[in-house]
Amino acid sequence: MLLKTIKFCAALLAALPLLAQDRAIDTQRSTIAIHVGKSGLLSAAAHDHTINAPISSGSLREAATPHIEFTVETAKMTVRPDPKVDAKTQATIQTDMEEMTLETKKFPEIAFRSTRIEKIGDAQWRVDGDLALHGVTKPVSLTVKQTGDSWTTRTVLKQTDFGIKPISIGGGMIKVKNEVEIDFQIFPR
Repeated sequence: MLLKTIKFCAALLAALPLLAQDRAIDTQRSTIAIHVGKSGLLSAAAHDHTINAPISSGSLREAATPHIEFTVETAKMTVRPDPKVDAKTQATIQTDMEEMTLETKKFPEIAFRSTRIEKIGDAQWRVDGDLALHGVTKPVSLTVKQTGDSWTTRTVLKQTDFGIKPISIGGGMIKVKNEVEIDFQIFPR
């Protein structure tokens, strides 16, 4: 009996490193959606937009020291088609996002790396980390919930905190809001 217990404990100890290993993020199922609003005196003439920001790579670890990190290639971000916007305007919006807002050639990547993850409730964590966007790295704190096999959160960021000047036209009569809402749904592979 003692020998069986020792063998079981040895097998369990041998398996522990496997439990703490990083798992790749499922880049096909995981999503980041950025909701961009409008403001200004003539904002009724403008449109809200949702931007897809596909995760290009990343990993997470569910263990005593949990961790998550991921990157987004800015050139692969796309403005979702809006049925109220014609194709030419849609293409202009996409180009403006790439060239004027994100400056994708100068800043090809957005990266997040957790610095601390703390369980704060049933299937809920506080995730602190560093977000590198547009050449600026800032600390962010998120409340993340686990739903099934995915982790979800919503946060609001100010573009100007990351050196991005929101687009403004007509002398500010129509402009993009400084605050953008971001929804994350992350699946492990």
